[in-house]
Amino acid sequence: YMTVRSSALFLHAPIAMDAVAVIGLVTAFFAASIGLVQNDIKKVFAYSTLSQLRHLRLGFGVGAFSAGIFHVMTHAFFKALLFLGAGSVIHALSGEQDLRNMGGLLKKIPITAAPLFCAGVAIAGLPFTSGAASKDLILEAAYTHAPWMYWVGTITAGMTAFYVFRALFL
Repeated sequence: YMTVRSSALFLHAPIAMDAVAVIGLVTAFFAASIGLVQNDIKKVFAYSTLSQLRHLRLGFGVGAFSAGIFHVMTHAFFKALLFLGAGSVIHALSGEQDLRNMGGLLKKIPITAAPLFCAGVAIAGLPFTSGAASKDLILEAAYTHAPWMYWVGTITAGMTAFYVFRALFL
């Protein structure tokens, strides 16, 4: 009863919800921009985590509570694949974490490449993936709330897709 009642009160606080959404957008963009320039494989994936969790905050701020929870659940699975794959890559390279010193691992560790690619596709939000479904719900709610929030969220999602695929291709 308290949870339902509390969330009902929160829906009548547009200034607070806008503040949550704006903070989510700003921090998502900031984390994604940092991820663009990282060369450590674990840092790339860590900044993508920060960015994705801020998408969750955007969802909460625009009233898409279930979409935000759905996104954090899907994020947990594809992020686990990314970090497990990163650990396998680091192990295969005897502790090397710098993306600039990696390459040719598809032939060396193909079993690791497949889950990493699946996770990369999901976090990028390509169609027919869990990441696409959850991000689209959040971005759709953001567009309904304020179209500029949708565009900032879409650009941030594009930045995330770019640096995750950059890490995979390197």
